[in-house]
Amino acid sequence: MRRQYAVIKPEIDNAIADVISSTHFIMGTEVQELEQDLAEYVGVKECISCANGTDALQLALMVWNVGPGDAVFVPDFTFFSSGEVVAAVGATPIFVNVYHDTFNISTENLEECIEDVVNNTALNPKVIIAVDLFGLPADYEKIRAVAKKYDLKILEDGAQGFGGAIGTKKACSFGDISTTSFFPAKPLGCYGDGGAVFTDNNDWADLLRSYRVHGKGKTKYDNVRIGMNSRLDTMQAAILKAKLPRFVNRELVDVQEVADWYDENLVGGGIKLPVRPDGFKSSFAQYTIRFDTLEIRERVKRVCLEKKIPIAVYYSKPMHLQTAFEDVRQIQQKMFDTESVCNTVLSLPFHPYMERGEVLEVCRVIKENV
Repeated sequence: MRRQYAVIKPEIDNAIADVISSTHFIMGTEVQELEQDLAEYVGVKECISCANGTDALQLALMVWNVGPGDAVFVPDFTFFSSGEVVAAVGATPIFVNVYHDTFNISTENLEECIEDVVNNTALNPKVIIAVDLFGLPADYEKIRAVAKKYDLKILEDGAQGFGGAIGTKKACSFGDISTTSFFPAKPLGCYGDGGAVFTDNNDWADLLRSYRVHGKGKTKYDNVRIGMNSRLDTMQAAILKAKLPRFVNRELVDVQEVADWYDENLVGGGIKLPVRPDGFKSSFAQYTIRFDTLEIRERVKRVCLEKKIPIAVYYSKPMHLQTAFEDVRQIQQKMFDTESVCNTVLSLPFHPYMERGEVLEVCRVIKENV
């Protein structure tokens, strides 16, 4: 973000100064303008901003009245909030295996899990949360077929996927409701926390706007339902509005080039590269590779850290092994193979402002230690 700021400093500084001058720090005009820009870019009717990506997911579940007795199907390999919001509204998360090549939800195992819930529990299957992990959209054609078969809604967790696409259709337009995050490390990041919800359903959009401001009716002092306080700060909206044109016109192009550099220089040698199926475009929130064993991954990780190469493991523990979900394990007696993914993945330094020489150095260190 330092390199990015150096390039777009005038736009960012002016955006911040305009908000300070206006003193409209909460729900200023920049918020509505950003929502319009985001909806137009994604290709949906409605965008409702909120305080963060986790709230975005929870707001969607609230709109659908998801609660106790409902089952929500969540990838076993993802960030904690994808399952946390399910438990937060009183529903039960059911964890589903992921494909080892794309890291996204396995539709074959998804159907097995739905059948298991239907046949062996009293839970009511209600929602599929599909995560666009590391920037790559999930396979929504297959997911939609499963959802239609069992009459389930699709919630697209596009926290990492904003800017990705399948064909000409953009991420955050695939779900019945879709969400994203503007956490600084995300493809389009602000300078704090932020999130947004996308939908083509006007009634749901009205509910979302109510829920995000304490369940307001006509005014914020007319409270017609129990909601939450989840507004996007005007300052963050102004920053995102200033960053959006460069993100669309330059950064999404540049990350593809950086990914190509990695692909060209890491191919072979026991390294499994990120897969982008034909027609799928990743926004590369992370460039994540896999090794054959945990031992190799840990050796490469150790050497990279010694050389101050900023690598990371996303995610070291599957959802079904998180302590917070111990009660779910008593309900869900399924076998998982996501532990092997957790033990072998490694995310490399990656952003649109990387230089080719930096990528080549990272590749050299990794290949020398595989």
